[in-house]
Amino acid sequence: MKVRELAEQLGLTVFCGTGGLDNEITGGYASDLLSDVIGHADSGNLWITLQTHKNVMAIASLKDLSCVILVKGLQPEDDMTSQSNEENIPVLITNEPTFEIIGKVYNLLHK
Repeated sequence: MKVRELAEQLGLTVFCGTGGLDNEITGGYASDLLSDVIGHADSGNLWITLQTHKNVMAIASLKDLSCVILVKGLQPEDDMTSQSNEENIPVLITNEPTFEIIGKVYNLLHK
């Protein structure tokens, strides 16, 4: 599934990084601990988090992640937005809490 399709089907807001909307999603990872994502997320995963700073994009780029989903209506800081656009890694926003969006993403990816 492509990031664009996920955003449309789950009603997620595409905040930045629109150049990567055709990135392929191979799975998902949810964590707010950056070192955990470095150690365990796989290339092509989407990342669900509440972290909104530029280090999120550095890790997303390092791990070749497909996109980042921010929960609870949180919006990325300006430096995260800039790096998202440069790296073509979309940042999507949901008003839902982490637990709920994880379930929806899981169900959608495992249809």
